[in-house]
Amino acid sequence: MQFSSVRLVTNAFESLVSFYTRLSSTEATRLADGFAEVRLDGATLAISEEHLVQRFNAGAATAAANRSAILEFEVADVPEVYARLRDSAPVVMPPTLMPWGNHSLLLRDPDGNLVNIFSRPAVTA
Repeated sequence: MQFSSVRLVTNAFESLVSFYTRLSSTEATRLADGFAEVRLDGATLAISEEHLVQRFNAGAATAAANRSAILEFEVADVPEVYARLRDSAPVVMPPTLMPWGNHSLLLRDPDGNLVNIFSRPAVTA
């Protein structure tokens, strides 16, 4: 088995696609009206308008209703991402050194999903 993707269901499709393309510096692949993928190394972030879910699986997912998952993205330079996004996304926690060594930034995307942008400490031999 291979983990493939996480899908966000939204009623703010263009805002969410724009946020994640800015965050990742990766263009979204639009596969259908109201459905796009941001394809990253290791996994894909799919974004779907709620009406598409309702058409095929009514009631299975509700847009912008998640408060239990954190989307996490490892980057080389947390301060650079912070500088690029701090004026366009609510900052929950500015860049902070965590007790386990990660440098972490918490943001909210346009639907309120929690997004952790982090870098791992350099490994020294």
